[in-house]
Formats: sequence, structure tokens, C-alpha cells
Amino acid sequence: MASTVSQWFRSLRVKLLQRYEHQPFVSCLAGLYGCQWRHNKRSQPEGCCCNKLEGASFAVLVAAFCLTLLFLYFWGQAKNDYNDFDWFNFGNLGFWFPWSVVLLAVAVVFFTYVTVLVLLAVCLLSEGQKLYLHWSHKIGILVSLTVSVIAMAVLSNLWSKEWRTLLLSFQITAPFLHVGGVLLMTSLAWPVALHFFRMKSRVRRGLMMAVYLTVLLSLYLVPLGLYSPCIKEKGTLGPAPALIGHRGAPMLAPENTLMSFEKAVEAGCDGLETDVTISFDGVPFLMHDYTLQRTTNIHEVFPNRTNTPAARFTWNELESLNAGDWFLSHNPFGTAGSLDADDRQRAGNQSVCSLQAFLQLAGQTGKLVIFDLYRPPRDHPFRDTWIQRTLEVIQNESSIHSSQVLWLPSNLRALVQELDPELQQTSGSRLPLEELQSNHIVKLNLDYTSMSAELIREYAAVNITTNLYVISQPWLYSVAWCAGVHSVTTNAPQLLSTISSPLFIMSPDEYKLMWILTDLMSFVLILLIFFFHRWRERELAFCTGSRIKMEGGTYSKFKKELSDIWSVSSGNSEKTPSLAAVTEH
Repeated sequence: MASTVSQWFRSLRVKLLQRYEHQPFVSCLAGLYGCQWRHNKRSQPEGCCCNKLEGASFAVLVAAFCLTLLFLYFWGQAKNDYNDFDWFNFGNLGFWFPWSVVLLAVAVVFFTYVTVLVLLAVCLLSEGQKLYLHWSHKIGILVSLTVSVIAMAVLSNLWSKEWRTLLLSFQITAPFLHVGGVLLMTSLAWPVALHFFRMKSRVRRGLMMAVYLTVLLSLYLVPLGLYSPCIKEKGTLGPAPALIGHRGAPMLAPENTLMSFEKAVEAGCDGLETDVTISFDGVPFLMHDYTLQRTTNIHEVFPNRTNTPAARFTWNELESLNAGDWFLSHNPFGTAGSLDADDRQRAGNQSVCSLQAFLQLAGQTGKLVIFDLYRPPRDHPFRDTWIQRTLEVIQNESSIHSSQVLWLPSNLRALVQELDPELQQTSGSRLPLEELQSNHIVKLNLDYTSMSAELIREYAAVNITTNLYVISQPWLYSVAWCAGVHSVTTNAPQLLSTISSPLFIMSPDEYKLMWILTDLMSFVLILLIFFFHRWRERELAFCTGSRIKMEGGTYSKFKKELSDIWSVSSGNSEKTPSLAAVTEH
């Protein structure tokens, strides 16, 4: 029995000390990475994995990986605002194109390309091979790096608020990014340990370990600085935020049309949001843009007035325009194709909607309304009475009750409060509590990037509720829910209304357990990997009695008396070994 156990340990020791050359696999890796399909060089046991040029190339590759990952994550999390980005480009370029999707595709392609090269390099290092990156890949890496840097610089300049969106996204993704980062660094322990114990230069060994340990410890300690409103005690989650349709349901119908608001009501919205302009003859109507170019066929009906302000048209002229065809032709959200034949025909026949028709629908369905009110341009007949004209429609020309109206315009607020005290005064600015209370403010309407659970609680304590705009992605809705937001304005009520709970919610104790277990398991695995490579390299050095010499890509033979052990231990293996080790000292 003792003899059998001893033989088993001897056999196991031999197998652990063997170095295998997976020649077809290594040739494929070297071919893809450096276009060297026939010849690949194994690094010397005491040498570096590459020369200085290839080391610099690998460093640039790692930098490109980090930047393309950041670019992809940055733009991926900005999906909530893709529609705004595309219409911004429409206003500057004069034609519609889904630039946001193109930019996302570019980010995916560059990241995928660089990630494949990184994986190839790590696999080659794990096999003990020298790195040689083909010149075409070096050019490709520089292109990926340059495009990513330029794209992020331009986006940061034009859409700096997306960085705040990025920070908000960490409140949902950070726990999972932490686990993924720790797993990545744990898997890299194998090639790092392999080359650490082979390197002869203490400086290189020290630099490599300093970088590795710095990144690893940073990942271990990241949760200390993590804040997420979705990490909260059980039973403290409030009700889901109410939904307010942004210009209706613009994914299902042309924005600011009667069909769009009807779709929002069908999707379960508690409120409707729009934008109001006064026509030249005093009819308030719904239009977001300063001109009619984007959402009507004005270029066909009034080709000489395409740049004329919308408020310069009479109501009869506005009624003659089509406000739906653009939705089917431009397909701004990529959802027009999902409409059935009846809805497509109906969408294509929509006209400009009046404020009176909008309020009538809200009054009949019992929905709240909120709107931006645009002051007419100079020389407009209603430039100085635009607020009074709007109040007339609310009070005398529709069935809506004043208490259903969240009054957002800040102009002449005291006069409006005096004329109709039942209106729910709403502020679009984050003002001091004293000023909000003196203006009888009962709701704040803020951009979602200003989200703060602490401020929301502070306002709620004095009976001021909070509405955030525009939230259309489930992860953003989840963060708003956990933060205690009372309502959100959304482009996707049909999507958010189906969410029954936040995408991520966890108690502090559960999160601490996940954090500690992840770090502890990673630490133990890394220690085992380093101890294994340290033991293995020492045993190999002892067994050979001297430095292992490379000849023709394979190691030199051992002493003659050890060949029998080699044939017994690996004779049945399908792999091609390059080194046999001694089983007895």
C-alpha cells in the first residue's frame, strides 16, 4: 500500500514538473498575433518575455484595451440619450442619420479587436512564448487608440453630462465590475507568476509585481468607496416612480401628437409631458423645436418658410401640415417597424396637436400634465400675454382640472398663483428650501444627472416631490427607484411599466459578504498559483543541476539515468512534452 502511494506521488510530481508544448495551439496563437505560422520562440527560463520594442508594443496594447473599454462602456451607458445625440446632429448637419448606433458599432469593433489581441498575448505568455506583434496589428492598435481618444474628447466637449451618467451607472454596475475585475486579475496571476520566477533581472521582477499588486489591491479596496442607493436594508424600498410620458410615447407614435399621448395613456402613464408654443393668431399648440423642420413636412407645404419660427404660423397653416410622416421615414428610435399596419397608417396621418386637444385628453383620462411654455418672438401679437392666453385654455376651453396641471413656467409665477391657486407649482431649478416654499413649489422637475438620494429625502421632508427627466433605460429607472424619486419623465413608458423591481438591490450585509468572499477566494488562488510556480521552478533548477538550455525550441535532455522515469510517466500522454523532470533527489 505504501509503495503504491509513493509511486502515485512520484508520478504526480513528474507530471507537475513537465513542460508541455501544445504545438498546434501555440502555432495558431503565434500566427494570429504575429503572423508567424511556422516559427515561434520560447522565452528563456531566466529571460524576459520580449525585447524592448515588443514590450513597448504590449504596453500600448494594454493601454488601448483600457481606453477602448472605457469608450465602449461610456457610450454604452449613454444609450439613454442617443435620441438627443442624433437630433443634435440633425440640427447641425441638416439630415437624419443614426450616428449614435454607428458610434456604438465602432466602439464594439475596436474593443473586440484589441481584446482578441490581448487574449492572444496572455495565452502566449502562459505558454512561455516570446511576444512578437505583427506591424499590421501595431497600426491597428494605434488606430483604435487614436479614434477612441478623439471620440471621447469630442463627446466630452459636446456632451459633458454623459460623464455624470457614467458615474450614475456605477451605482448599478460597480459591484459586478468589481467581481469581474478581481476575476480578471486572478486569471492573470498564472502568466505573471510564471515570468516572475523565470526573470533574472530583479528590477524587471520588481516593476512587474509592483504594477500587478497595485492594480490588485486597488480592486480589492474599491468597494470601500462605493455608494449605491440600491444597497439598502430590506423593507426600506419605496414605491416605484410614477411615469410621465415625454411628449407622449415617442417610441410608439410621432412625438407631441394626439396618437402619442393616447399610446402613453395605454402604456400606463400617470402623467403627460409636452412643449407649448403660441401660434400667430393666439392658439397654443404642441411643438418642441423652434422651427417646424424636424417634425413636419413644411419643406413641401411652405418650402420658402422652413427656417421661420413655429410661432409665426397661424393655426390654419399649422393644421395643413403633416406631423407624422417623418416618424416613419426617420424611425428615430428604431421602433417604427414594430407598429402594425393600422398604427403605421394612423401615425402617417397625424397633424399638429393643439393644447386644447391635449388637455381634453388628460382631463378625460385623469392624467397629470406638465409642459414647457415658450414665449413668442418679438413683434408677435401674444408676446406679452402668452401666459394669460395659456391659462384661458386651461380654465375655459378644456375639461381638465387645474389641480392636474404641474405649472412649470417660472415667468410671472406670483401672478399665476394668484389667478389660479389650484395649479401645482413646479420648479425646474434646484433652489433653496426657503425660496421654494415661498413660491408654493410642490414639485421639482430636474435633469436625471442631478439625482441625489440625500437631496430627494431633504425635499420630501417638506412635502416637495421630485420628478427626473428623461429616463428611458431600466438601469436608470432602477437607480431613481432606489433613490426615492417620486416620478420620472420617460420616452419608454411601455418598457418601464413592466419593471416590477429594481434591476439590482442588495442589503449591506449581503454586499459585504459578496465583497469579502470574492477578495478572499481571489487572494487564496493567487497565493496557490505563486507558490506552485515558485516550487516548480526551484525543482526544475535542482533536477537539472544547472541552467536549462534552449536548443531548437526544446529543452536539453536530462541525465541518461532519468530517461526511464520520463518514458513511464508520460509515454501515454497525447501532449508533446518538452521537458522531463526528476522524481527523486
